[in-house]
Amino acid sequence: MESMLLRLFFPPPLLIKAMSVVCVVSLGKVGLSEFRGKHLQYSKFLNIDEKKSNKKQIQVSSRTGMLIAYTPSFLTGAVSFGLFPNEDLRFLFVKSTLTFHFFKRILEVLFIHRYSGGMDVESLTPITLSYFTSSVFVIYAQHLAQGLPEPAVDLKYPGIVLFLIGIIGNFYHHRLLSKLRSNNDKEYKVPKGGLFDLVICPHYLFEILGILGISLTAQTLYAFSFFIGSTLYLMGRSYATRRWYLSKFKDFPRDVKALIPFVF
Repeated sequence: MESMLLRLFFPPPLLIKAMSVVCVVSLGKVGLSEFRGKHLQYSKFLNIDEKKSNKKQIQVSSRTGMLIAYTPSFLTGAVSFGLFPNEDLRFLFVKSTLTFHFFKRILEVLFIHRYSGGMDVESLTPITLSYFTSSVFVIYAQHLAQGLPEPAVDLKYPGIVLFLIGIIGNFYHHRLLSKLRSNNDKEYKVPKGGLFDLVICPHYLFEILGILGISLTAQTLYAFSFFIGSTLYLMGRSYATRRWYLSKFKDFPRDVKALIPFVF
């Protein structure tokens, strides 16, 4: 098993092993909570499972919240070009894909997405920290891999291709979602077009493909753990999203899956 991993990944130091476990466990736990109906409080799930309490929840607008969530990770990627200017081609690809991923998200928040609700600061804080720490350790793990023997199987070019497919597919389905509403429309509608006729969260599916692309480009244990953890979380969130649509729209087609066409 260990020899097979070394064919695919750079040998990880103890810190990277430990943080890889933390990444999978923490994101997996949040994904399981989504399955069980305990949601991060933003988008359509804001206040959906809030129990009656005298405690006042601090909220920001969804646009502000998402900008706060993505900006530190984008800045981490951007700063890495200055901190590690003379690394190899693989490291350049990792820095570029990670930075572009979050730069695209910021542009979408500003110019594409149409928001209708708010975001709970208690949910915003762990989301922001998760993105930030994951970005830091993806880059740091790549830095520690400099000078080590390359994995026997080179996956960086397939990773770039997969990243581009993920980015394009994710953007396309975000555009379809944005067209469901006019500027002043706050109502949710059942999305149509693209892969929305097969799954309710194709944008999550392509996000997973994009993160897998970054992971294959990096070929570090931490980057792969970030992919696994993100997949577990988005599986839970997509499952909860499908359940929400089924509860809100009587005509929602039951053959439309959550994330993977015909399967899940």
